[in-house]
Amino acid sequence: MKARPATTLMLAALVLAALATPALARDALGVFEHWAAFRDPAVPRCYALAKAEDSKLHRDYQPYADIGTWPKRAVRGQVHFRLSRKIDGKAPIVLAIGGQKFKLVGGGGDAWAADARMDAAVVAAMRSAGQMTVAARGADGKPFSNTFPLAGAASAMDAAALGCAQYR
Repeated sequence: MKARPATTLMLAALVLAALATPALARDALGVFEHWAAFRDPAVPRCYALAKAEDSKLHRDYQPYADIGTWPKRAVRGQVHFRLSRKIDGKAPIVLAIGGQKFKLVGGGGDAWAADARMDAAVVAAMRSAGQMTVAARGADGKPFSNTFPLAGAASAMDAAALGCAQYR
């Protein structure tokens, strides 16, 4: 599927702002609705990436979700979320996708699946749902959530996996 121009610009800005490595080190593999896929041959790694829906609420960080592959480490489909706020380290972090709930692990402003089995279950759920929401409690004690549209996620994850196939 082709993305609208505004979506393309949004994802390009997200990549430049959200990831610490230099933009020139990445190859764009495609933009698919709300998601994009990239390859960083220097590592090597490939990932699908999306920005959370906009919000007028307070944010400590620009929230995004990424599904990463590190072929030389034999890691595929690793789920990661950069949340919008610093999280309370003692409170649960819950990901909801299409009626399924997953308890994530995390710290600071980041959250991950607890293990590779959960990574696979989250990725499978993402392929058939319309959106996913991560809910947590901020370091200030107030609850918050970040919602991510899933249109284009499956295509972006597939493009990222194919983008790193040469490094296996």
